[in-house]
Amino acid sequence: MSLQALFETTRSEGRGALVGYLPAGYPTVADGKRTLTAMLDSGCDLVEVGVPYSDPVMDGPTIQAAADTALRNGFRLADVFSTVETVAAAGGRAVVMTYFNPVHRYGVERFARDLASAGGLGVITPDLVPDDDAGWCAAAGAAGLDRIFLVAPSSSEERIALTANASSGFLYAAAVMGVTGARATLSDTAAETVARARRHTQLPIGLGLGVRSAQQAAEVAGFADAVIVGSAFVTAAGESEAAVRALAGELAAGVRGQGAMTSTVGK
Repeated sequence: MSLQALFETTRSEGRGALVGYLPAGYPTVADGKRTLTAMLDSGCDLVEVGVPYSDPVMDGPTIQAAADTALRNGFRLADVFSTVETVAAAGGRAVVMTYFNPVHRYGVERFARDLASAGGLGVITPDLVPDDDAGWCAAAGAAGLDRIFLVAPSSSEERIALTANASSGFLYAAAVMGVTGARATLSDTAAETVARARRHTQLPIGLGLGVRSAQQAAEVAGFADAVIVGSAFVTAAGESEAAVRALAGELAAGVRGQGAMTSTVGK
């Protein structure tokens, strides 16, 4: 199923999509594959497979520590493709989130081709701007991958328009300025950032950075098309598979409850 088809389904159900993030290879490659499968089995509509990187400048301490563990346990970039392949073979949907340097070093055309062959649907590139993409948009388009760029509360209207125009699949809205990490309350700028982005695109908009509870997931699902959860899943993965399944179920219930009550998803 494409990302477009996924969001058509969630819209028809009057709810947002639940998107869960986990670095590939955390804490080992086999463990990561099992955890991502558990996330999908327990309520996630889509998973983001992260690429562990040695200089994760946009990640908070939780994801940084997980990436470091994966790298120390022997993670290699090829493990991203095998992880995505496992997800796809099990009937799940996956995109990859990566800093651009690993893609550039691997080769943009080669990376796009290998990810598409593994069953990946798209790539989120948090540190890449579409007006200086080093050929990524062309390579991704040729491979049939969606190009998912980020906007932030500080983005100008011109920057949001340019970013939205270059994106496909969905647009990623960062709820806060700064690094990733679960937070007790949502940022005051979250809904405003999504509303600003909607003025420039018909694409679905996913909100990430900070969600950790069913209540927060329900709140986000009231104004965004996707609720993106990262650090909370990484923390749960460090505890047990049962903790991951419980978190996914809790968040899925929040997303579905809010969607049913408001019927505003995608509007």
